[in-house]
Amino acid sequence: MGQHGKHRALVSLGAAAALTLWAAAAEAQCRLALVLGLDISSSVDAEEDALQRQGLARALVAPQVVQAATALPGQPVAIAVFEWSGRWQQDLLLDWTLVESAGDMERISATIAASKRSYADFPTAMGYALGYASDLLRRAPPCLFRTLDLSGDGINNDGFGPALAYQNFPYDEVTVNGLVVTGHDQAVVTFFEREVRHGPGAFIEVARGFEDFERAMRRKLVRELGARVIGLAE
Repeated sequence: MGQHGKHRALVSLGAAAALTLWAAAAEAQCRLALVLGLDISSSVDAEEDALQRQGLARALVAPQVVQAATALPGQPVAIAVFEWSGRWQQDLLLDWTLVESAGDMERISATIAASKRSYADFPTAMGYALGYASDLLRRAPPCLFRTLDLSGDGINNDGFGPALAYQNFPYDEVTVNGLVVTGHDQAVVTFFEREVRHGPGAFIEVARGFEDFERAMRRKLVRELGARVIGLAE
């Protein structure tokens, strides 16, 4: 087979892969299932918790975030939100909600803004948070992509860490992004980059203290919710 024949074979394989993805997109009820996890461990005081909770609520209704979430009519995203800290301290703030309009984002934002912190005195059990999120993703609506957005201001200090979580929970087709809040622990950025970031296209966003949480979350949501192009590279 000549060079052109080799290229034809590669194009045929690429076309088959693209058709498979398009078929999956047609069967899916949404294009992205996004879980947001908020850190409420003991290193996060009441004022900082309010900054991250209200920061998320405001970020969700920022015009650029709403535009990203509703960019493809007929292809909604689904969002769920939970808070986490110790081994057994994970609580659902928002169950799976389809976003098809700005009004849906406003209702999600209002739910988060009105939510109350469940715990304040527990350590950072990140592996357990990943386990909880995997169960949440398992019962998500059928979506083409699945992403976990995990926020935190410290490294794992209770129970197993992210490495064991990724080995034992179904994360093979899940992207895990991190929103790192600096200030308490200068090693947290490196930890998130090496241990938390996981899967295709994963990235880390950094907030310079909780005062910067809204900006960082807004930037992160635009990137996560933005439409992904499915097809062949030319």
